[in-house]
Amino acid sequence: MKLLNPRGFGLVCASAAVAMGLVLAGCANTVEGTATVDQAQVTSYKAEAATSAAAASSSAAAAAIVKATADNCDTFRKTAGTQVDRYNEWVDAHDGSAADQIAKRDAAAGALEDAAKAVEAQVAAAGPALSADLSGKFTDYVGAARSLAAEIRRTGSGSSVAPLNDASKKVNDALTAVRNACPAK
Repeated sequence: MKLLNPRGFGLVCASAAVAMGLVLAGCANTVEGTATVDQAQVTSYKAEAATSAAAASSSAAAAAIVKATADNCDTFRKTAGTQVDRYNEWVDAHDGSAADQIAKRDAAAGALEDAAKAVEAQVAAAGPALSADLSGKFTDYVGAARSLAAEIRRTGSGSSVAPLNDASKKVNDALTAVRNACPAK
């Protein structure tokens, strides 16, 4: 990078070649003085550099937020869909006193636990890039899914369904809150 003297002072130099390969260089004129800095230009440059850096940082942060939201919402959609299917299959088997209701109960509880683990891991991986609001909704879902899984495992053929229905309502509320907060796909 060349620095220019703001006053226009400079050196005028010339060189000459001699037949034997010798190069003679010299300055014809020298200029006396001291280079100075234009503080207004320095201030302007620093402001532009700071603005540019802030814009780049803001753009990177916005991209990280979009990615964290998409990653978490996609994981949620995949795992929640499976857990809802397994749960509904178990409810049908339980209500119909089907022979495979124990296997379906275990599959429903396992799907809820797997969904909770996957969503929880994705939230942790996103860290601060995920909004606190959406992170809270995912965390509420994780807690509700784990509670419903535990309640499913406690439910037998002669058990009261009131605790199960309460736990199911909490999962449905959490599912709805997350679905409403996630961008449409």
